[in-house]
Amino acid sequence: MNTATQSAPAGSAAPATRPRGIGVIGVGRIGRMHADLLARRVPGAAVSAVYDAHAESARSVGTTLGVPVAASVDELLGAPDVDAVAICTSTDTHADLIVAAAGAGKAIFCEKPVSLDLEAVDRAMRAVEEAGVPFQIGFNRRFDPAHASVRAAVAAGELGDPQLVRITSRDPAPPPIEYVRHSGGMFLDMTIHDFDMARYMTGSEVFEVFARGAVRVDAAIGEAGDIDTALVLLEHESGCLTSIDNSRQAVYGYDQRVEVFGSQGMAATENPLAHSGLIRTAEGTRAPVLPYFYLERYTASYVREWEAFVAALAAGVTPPVTTVDARAPLVIGLAAGRSLREGRPVRVEEIAAA
Repeated sequence: MNTATQSAPAGSAAPATRPRGIGVIGVGRIGRMHADLLARRVPGAAVSAVYDAHAESARSVGTTLGVPVAASVDELLGAPDVDAVAICTSTDTHADLIVAAAGAGKAIFCEKPVSLDLEAVDRAMRAVEEAGVPFQIGFNRRFDPAHASVRAAVAAGELGDPQLVRITSRDPAPPPIEYVRHSGGMFLDMTIHDFDMARYMTGSEVFEVFARGAVRVDAAIGEAGDIDTALVLLEHESGCLTSIDNSRQAVYGYDQRVEVFGSQGMAATENPLAHSGLIRTAEGTRAPVLPYFYLERYTASYVREWEAFVAALAAGVTPPVTTVDARAPLVIGLAAGRSLREGRPVRVEEIAAA
């Protein structure tokens, strides 16, 4: 399996006559960001229409961007200038929207995860494959320039055989408790990005999962049935081992780091700082803070993932993060949840075959 992001052929671009029209379904925080990036920062793309069940949100985005507001999902999917859809609604609606968009013959970009239920994921992915429409799942961290540089070093063989991977993912503050109750749990909401990164960095599927978790940040998270602190060990089919550490609260900012250690060397990413200024005095050195919000840290990755999607549509090639990549991290997350509950290593085949 090659899970590395693939570049579209040089010179590929959307037709000069009309940019690729994207209909954005769901314009809450993440959908509004996607719509804004598509309208202002992604060459060859345009927002053809927006829709949200909360009509005022849709009107606000439509007015800001100067684009039509669809009265329904069916109206948006039926619009002739909508070449593709961006599904940015709540997770429980993703699978049905994917099926509807595939039935309408639209290319699909969907925010992660497709669903918290594996059967629903499989149903949606079958619809995509049967319709033969392009599909990309929104694992944006693959497109972060720093993370992508580590993957490129691995893919080029510069590090030799990957032996150990370390992934740190810590949020600056926990989400609201109401969100926690409906998120599917830390492994499916937060760590799912790291499960995808483990596959992406190593180019190897995960064979077995062992997870431990605790409530160390907020007792209310535990009362809601979740954890806020975790360590996960993954064993890959290649023999590589990946360790992941998560926390819902890093008081110093948004902490996202990756390291790959191989037989011929290592490559790693560090957190960007707010700026590059340093102050050195007799008392010591002061550096700027880390970004506090994920949009500050990863805006460039969101732009790059849209550029890759639009380039794939223009070139008529498969988008770089596929239906396989939509399913595998969920399976790993479900295995991690079982491992936590049962206190044992869980092979992914136990979940995948269920």
